Amino acid sequence: MTTPIQSKFRLENFIYNKNIALALWFGLAFIGIVLELSHDTPPNNYLIFKGVFQHTLHQTNLFLEYPKEYSDVNHYGPTFSLIIAPFAMLPDYIGCTLWVLFNAFFLYKAIRSLPINEKYQNAILILASHELLLSSEWQQSNAMICACIILGFSFIQKGKDFIALFFILLATFIKLYGIVGFAFFFFSKDKLKFIIWAAIWSIILFVAPMLITKPSFIVQSYADWYHELVFKAAKNVRLDINNDYQDISVMGMIRRVLGFTHFKNYLITIPAVCIFFSQYLQWNYFKDIRFRVYLLCLVLIMTVIYTTSAESPTYIIAFPAVCIWYMLQANKKWINIVFIFALLLTSFSYSDLFTPYVRDHIIRPYSLKALPCFIIWIIIVVQMWKKQFLSIDEKKFTTAVNG
Repeated sequence: MTTPIQSKFRLENFIYNKNIALALWFGLAFIGIVLELSHDTPPNNYLIFKGVFQHTLHQTNLFLEYPKEYSDVNHYGPTFSLIIAPFAMLPDYIGCTLWVLFNAFFLYKAIRSLPINEKYQNAILILASHELLLSSEWQQSNAMICACIILGFSFIQKGKDFIALFFILLATFIKLYGIVGFAFFFFSKDKLKFIIWAAIWSIILFVAPMLITKPSFIVQSYADWYHELVFKAAKNVRLDINNDYQDISVMGMIRRVLGFTHFKNYLITIPAVCIFFSQYLQWNYFKDIRFRVYLLCLVLIMTVIYTTSAESPTYIIAFPAVCIWYMLQANKKWINIVFIFALLLTSFSYSDLFTPYVRDHIIRPYSLKALPCFIIWIIIVVQMWKKQFLSIDEKKFTTAVNG
């Protein structure tokens, strides 16, 4: 008969195992794209990404519909044309597979860069691997965006702002989400250099696509990008059956659960931003790694749950933060319950763990994937206000707690 102590020992052997973390992380990413490519339909999102490179070369509008090439439209900035270029020049199925694995590798390295002990990094990778599977099936770049934000945090932590700003601005010029990396400004050891490198990388990344096309086309593309994002933001909040893959956010959940068709985003986003910035009043803890990592979790989660552009695969940005937070907690029953709730409803909500009816008529139409992340975001806020981060075991970190 297995005792509770033996069961716990076996679970810890699994959850903290580096080889299992590697196998699950890259194995599920590979399985995800292979399953997607096995369908009769072409990899639509990848073809959109490939089109960014091709349309940049041919100087055709990056944000128009091209129904003969793919469905939907591109929402990424011109700089993305350089990122996708090496993959776009390969045969589609090879390029698509390598693109997905590149995203998985990028986020893997970012998680490994965190100032958290390796065994907890292993657990984060294992617990977030199913979310990566979902992102891989969609061929999305969100894993790379998450990696850029985390790497921005990690390199600022190491005092290497010039590298940190490259990743933060790279994500920003691809999908705008990266702009949240500026939340780590106050962690910089040299604020002036931070600002200078932000300006330098902004200029470099702005002009970089001009290496493969005319400067005038790129300038026009940035203007077109702005108009496309404004149009998409308005389109995301439509309450109809054909739009329930979009707006998987706190605002979308309120709109759909309560039927508030004209619910204004600012009624949620403005209080959320104010609550977030209230953490900067605790300036005397800015050098404490426990405070910093908690703030990182807040940033990653709010990047997703407070944007109407959030889709299911976007949660590869938020869910690793949920796992980071969980690894920092003491072993308490209520903490375990909250995390399991998040694991099931956020990470496994679109899986066969739930019946098709539950997925199609309850979880997705009401944007319930956002609910656990919202609850955990509130918990983190309260914990930071109450300074509960000070009770985290210092042995969980690889760097000095107080800088």
